[in-house]
Amino acid sequence: MTLAPELRRQLSRMEEARRQTQRQLNMVERQITRRMTALIPSLLPRRPHYRRGKPPDPGAFIERYRSQLAALTAERQPEIDALSRKLALQDQAIATFIARHRREAGMCEQAS
Repeated sequence: MTLAPELRRQLSRMEEARRQTQRQLNMVERQITRRMTALIPSLLPRRPHYRRGKPPDPGAFIERYRSQLAALTAERQPEIDALSRKLALQDQAIATFIARHRREAGMCEQAS
């Protein structure tokens, strides 16, 4: 299948828009990761020594970490959902564009 130059430009623009949306989604995920990394010291136990002979609970840190991660993700969830929907629509539009023009190119070749 060979596309006309104008169709190739249009497909290229659609693919670039999709890449931009993916970059935005990746940026949101990196921002969440960066904020969680900054919060790790505050999630660690405040006392390094045993209190009354009890060792620190290793599961408590994980629980606090997951809780904070859920809160940060929930804060950005509308943005993540919107970008994910946009990405899915762009993928569908690109696939439809390619399928339609491949079919048209096939019809043109058969008519020749």
